[in-house]
Amino acid sequence: MMAEGGGGPARRKALSLLEAARSRYESLQISDDVFGESGQDSSGNPFYSTSADSRSAASSQDEDDDEEDQGRPGVPSPRGRAARRRAPRAAATPAERRRQRQVCGGSAVPGGPGPMEEEEEAEKGGWTRSLRDVPPPHFKDGSGPTRKMPLTASAMDFFQLFVPDNVLKNMVVQTNMYAKKYQERFGSDDAWIDVTLTEMKAFLGYMISTSIHHCESVLSIWSSGFYSNKSIALIMTQSRFEKILKYFHVVAFRSSQTTHSLYKIQPFLDSLQNGFDSAFKPSQAQVLHEPLIDEDPVFIATCTERELRKRKKRKFSLWVRQCSSTGFICQIYVHLKEGSGADGLDALKNKPQLHSMVAKSLCQNASGKNYIIFTGPSITSLNLFEEFEKQGIYCCGLLSTRKSDCTGLPPSMLNNSVTPQSRGQYRIRMKGNMSLICWYNKGHFRFLTNAYSPVQQGVIIKRKSGEIPCPLAVEAFAAHLSYICKYDDKYSKYFISHKPNKTWQQVFWFAISIAINNAYILYKMSEAYHVTRQGLEGKQKIPRLEQQNKELVTPPVLSSKNAK
Repeated sequence: MMAEGGGGPARRKALSLLEAARSRYESLQISDDVFGESGQDSSGNPFYSTSADSRSAASSQDEDDDEEDQGRPGVPSPRGRAARRRAPRAAATPAERRRQRQVCGGSAVPGGPGPMEEEEEAEKGGWTRSLRDVPPPHFKDGSGPTRKMPLTASAMDFFQLFVPDNVLKNMVVQTNMYAKKYQERFGSDDAWIDVTLTEMKAFLGYMISTSIHHCESVLSIWSSGFYSNKSIALIMTQSRFEKILKYFHVVAFRSSQTTHSLYKIQPFLDSLQNGFDSAFKPSQAQVLHEPLIDEDPVFIATCTERELRKRKKRKFSLWVRQCSSTGFICQIYVHLKEGSGADGLDALKNKPQLHSMVAKSLCQNASGKNYIIFTGPSITSLNLFEEFEKQGIYCCGLLSTRKSDCTGLPPSMLNNSVTPQSRGQYRIRMKGNMSLICWYNKGHFRFLTNAYSPVQQGVIIKRKSGEIPCPLAVEAFAAHLSYICKYDDKYSKYFISHKPNKTWQQVFWFAISIAINNAYILYKMSEAYHVTRQGLEGKQKIPRLEQQNKELVTPPVLSSKNAK
């Protein structure tokens, strides 16, 4: 017991923080598919994955609904429901047996409302059980990089498609202007010398190196510890780096016409967005989501309590529109927490209408292109999808009665049946081109879509259970979302680790991280990458070939005496 408690409360607290951080990261690991059964998942979030051991969205939703329904007239308690499930059922009447024999695809679910009641209820809102084929949206535009880079292009050349030299020169000018005004107000700094373009590139390189080495602080480069790097520490002294970091600015002064809190980096974000739009055309399938931008759990555990409190006070939410076939982030949207008002970050997490506002901002450049947008439960809503359809944007989203705006949806499709269903059963209701799907796979999953026909069948392949039938929209959602989860799991580890106190600086370094990831994606899709790889493989083969040729030409035994 003494050995376990060694280190005191500080060590136990660090271990608990590490365990909590690791469990949070492990909960986001995607299994073999979105509706997997082999991977461990404790998140209970069907937007990422579900497993046999985890709670599905429907099960957690049922528990919450049960708690809310307790005390309401006419609603049995959870214990009463469980007892009713265990109690032997009375002999069913012929009418009940006919209803039970009806299966998915618009049939009534045992234990739910009767067919006539369901039909009358659905017809009031325009929803019907009569299904018809809907043609998929036609996509004319091609996808991929728009610029052909030379074969000698490096990864830095692709990065400068988004952050060119003129943007870096503007950072140099603004940093020097801010340093001058700062010293006029607070006193001169004799150690300060105006920064140059070369120094600015080196400064950014030091910051970017933290994403590769995962060091706690960029100042570790000049230390003598594990994260020291003498090869790049000689480029710039630590004191000079700290001076540039002190005065670093993208926009030094607020304009009289500017009221937005991100005015210090808004020109940079606009330039970055133009670079994304001009360098790459996304595929038809895209996803709206929040990328993972948290630190590595090992370094969270090593932080002091004061540093941890600072890290938790992130005053913005970062959302992206991402190409699901390549992982390229097409658009960024930053929502600031500017107080406790209706547009604050706390309200954004709870109110679906604010998530709709985020979705509209991310899709403002996607009108008329017949994109298919995949959304999570917080964004999915009938009103938003109908508005997007008028703009030529089609959607497929996961529904949740706790997180989604269910206005206009038939209540009979939002309630779960009391009698357990078999895996692969589903019900569908249709309104115009919109389809509402309730699919069962160890939990009820609901989808709203106008991009896929409800009569077309798909399949979810599992390693243990084999193939599970489902509508085509469910299969498409699982495939595209699984790719994005794998992208997040891979690239979220390479965000710049520097976490300043200023909000605009945090947003800036996250935007730089996204630009680096996009540049690497373009680099891997280019011919320059394959030429470089072939050159590296060729250099590795040359020594072996030279050794083989030397052995063929030179006799195996050739002494100096024999040579004479």
